[in-house]
Amino acid sequence: MPTYLTPGVYIEEVSTGPRPIEAVGTSVAGFVGVAPDSAKHLNEPMWFDNWTQFIRDFVSPGNASTPLANAVFGFFQNGGGRCCVVNVGADNSIVGDGQGRKGLGVLEESDEIAIVAAPGYMDAESYDALLSHCEKMKDRVAILDAPPQVSKIDALTKVATAPAKTKKSRGASEEAISEADALRPRQSDGGWGAFYFPHITVRDPLSAKDLVDVPPSGHIAGIYARSDATRGVHKAPANEAVRGALNVTYRVTREEQATLNPNGVNCIRLFPGEGIRVYGARTLAESSSEWRYLNVRRLFNMIEESIARSTRWVVFEPNDRPLWKAIRRDVSAFLTMIWRQGALMGRTPEEAFFVQCDEETNPPEVIDAGTVVTVVGIAPVKPAEFVIFRIGQSAGGTQITT
Repeated sequence: MPTYLTPGVYIEEVSTGPRPIEAVGTSVAGFVGVAPDSAKHLNEPMWFDNWTQFIRDFVSPGNASTPLANAVFGFFQNGGGRCCVVNVGADNSIVGDGQGRKGLGVLEESDEIAIVAAPGYMDAESYDALLSHCEKMKDRVAILDAPPQVSKIDALTKVATAPAKTKKSRGASEEAISEADALRPRQSDGGWGAFYFPHITVRDPLSAKDLVDVPPSGHIAGIYARSDATRGVHKAPANEAVRGALNVTYRVTREEQATLNPNGVNCIRLFPGEGIRVYGARTLAESSSEWRYLNVRRLFNMIEESIARSTRWVVFEPNDRPLWKAIRRDVSAFLTMIWRQGALMGRTPEEAFFVQCDEETNPPEVIDAGTVVTVVGIAPVKPAEFVIFRIGQSAGGTQITT
């Protein structure tokens, strides 16, 4: 309480209202790879809002395209608005060597990044590095590129345990990967990554007359951003057109996708009259896991980080009932807003979520440990992945039930 020495009337402004929780962004991408000019800005976080900025900082006269350049171009072409690019240069490694921050380690500096990709890195070591990065940060998901050519489709359902061999160094070539028995990334229990097959054919952004086959991760990241902006992060980024894609390097059949989809392989398919579309929204979690859908993982990432950022004011506050009530009020108001946007399942907010912060979650021993515990449960909406029409006949005609 302030000290008053002179008689009179004093007015104090006391903040007693709610502290609104704001939803964090979900569309910022982080790319790691080899730039067209591999000597520029080595292992520096370079932020871009458009393709012209990337050309200015990473392209010199006579440079050829790289998977990284094609990915950044595809990101902006498909609706992406902001990304961070890390050029690993001639070192050509995204894992780093422990000597300062390099590659993926540079992306750890930013909490803004929600999507991570290493275009053209298509071996078990790189897959593991990307997934480990996201599992460590817990606020982003990885987009993983399948090999450019696969002679046996079943290889995509088997987990790779050793780096696959390429004709040239990783990340700098589109050469076909040699025969391998297993090509799928390892499982990620929390659903921290998504795997896409096949590659797509596009026009070379640095030589418009040439067609090139490129990893799809940059285009997919742009689709994530586009879907988030038009529908929300709770909408699965699937059944969306891949802008700029002229063809696919492998035409997946319906029967083949029936094998690939349950194993967490999201297919990019060419449909007559509809063009090239992303036709899968699975993560690398087990098919029976609660994290098997990409939009569920990304929705939880957004909610968790939004609550964590907007409740920092709680730290060092008196740990008592007024604080517990304020936490319940603010978190409930935020989740009610998310429910109204259609991201949570339930006819009422009470069916969609609960927030508990009281004597039960904060007994004396928890308070003595300097901890305040809030338990939050939410029911996310899940995609209608399988739409079934049951059609039968009756004496009066055909009946259709959905």
